[in-house]
Amino acid sequence: MRIAMLAPIAWRVPPRHYGPWERVVSLLTEALVARGVEVTLFATANSLTSAKLAAVCPLPYEEAPDLDAKVWEALHISSVFERAAEFDLIHNHFDFLPLVFSELTPTPVVTTIHGFSSERILPVYQKYNGRAHYVAISEADRHPSLEYAATIYHGIDLEAFPEGSGGDYLVYFGRIHPHKGTAEAIQLATRMRRRLVIAGIVQDQGYFEREVRPRLRPGVVEYAGSVGPAKRAELLGGALALIHLINFDEPFGLSVVEALACGTPVVATPRGSMPELIRDGENGLLVDSVEQAAARGDELTRLDRARIRAEARRRFSAERMADEYGQVYERILSGLR
Repeated sequence: MRIAMLAPIAWRVPPRHYGPWERVVSLLTEALVARGVEVTLFATANSLTSAKLAAVCPLPYEEAPDLDAKVWEALHISSVFERAAEFDLIHNHFDFLPLVFSELTPTPVVTTIHGFSSERILPVYQKYNGRAHYVAISEADRHPSLEYAATIYHGIDLEAFPEGSGGDYLVYFGRIHPHKGTAEAIQLATRMRRRLVIAGIVQDQGYFEREVRPRLRPGVVEYAGSVGPAKRAELLGGALALIHLINFDEPFGLSVVEALACGTPVVATPRGSMPELIRDGENGLLVDSVEQAAARGDELTRLDRARIRAEARRRFSAERMADEYGQVYERILSGLR
C-alpha cells in the first residue's frame, strides 16, 4: 500500500511545541511505517520522519513570517496531486482546500476533518460529499449534512506521557483564547486555593493582556509559555488536575487525553467531544460552571490515577489510531465505502 500523507505546513512535523494536527500526522505516519506501509509525507522541509519526505515549503510559515502562507499552501497541495498516480491513496489532513483537486485524479482521497473552523467552509465539504471519504475525530464533530467513512479518535505516544504521581497544583494546557477558558481556569484555581500553571501559545493577545497577565503571580498563577514535549509530560503528570473549562464545542482535545495518559483527571465543560473523552466521576469531572467545579473539587483527590491511565492506554494509543485508519484504507481500496 502506497500512501501520500498530506500534512499542514503551519508547523513542522512533528511540531516543536504547538501544532496538534501536525502531531497527529507524525504519530500516524510513524505507526504506519512501522507496519510496513509505504508512506510519503508531504510536509515542510525541516520535518522529521521515517517515511519518505516530500517538501516544497522550506519552513513552517508560522515560524517564517517572510513566507506567504497562501502561496506555499498552493504549491504544497499541488505537489501532492501532481504525483497522485504514484499512490494508492491520498490522506488529507489539510482541511477543505485539497478537496477541490480530488476530482482531477482517480486516486481516492481520505480527509480527516480536524474540526470546522466556521460554517462558511461547509459548502466545499458538501460539494464532495458522497464522493470523498471523510473521517470525523469525534462523534460530536460529525456534521449532519455529511457522510463519514468512520469516526477515529486521535492517538498519542503513550510512552511520552508516563504515569505521574500527581501534586497539589492545577494545570491549564492549550491556546490562550476565550474559547479555551483560560480566565475560567484562573477563577477556579482561585476558588479552590490551588496554584495554577498555564501553558500554551497566546492566540489572542488582547485576551491575554486583559484576563491573564494582570492575574499572574509567582506561586499563585504562573505562565510557563508554550512548552515542549518533555516539559509537557512533567507538567501534566505532576498536576492534581487539568482544567479544561472550554467555551466552544471542541472537536477533540489532545491535551485532555495526554493528561489522562499521565493518570491526571480532567475538569471540563461538557461541550463538544468532552463527554466522549471524560467519564464523570471516573477520569474527571464534567461541570457546567466554575462554581460547580469548585464545589466538586474534593472529588479529584479520590480518583484512581492508575485506572485513569489504563483506560487512556486502551482508548487513545497511536497504534489503535493506525489500526483504525488502516481498516478505512483497506475498505476504500477494496471498493467499499
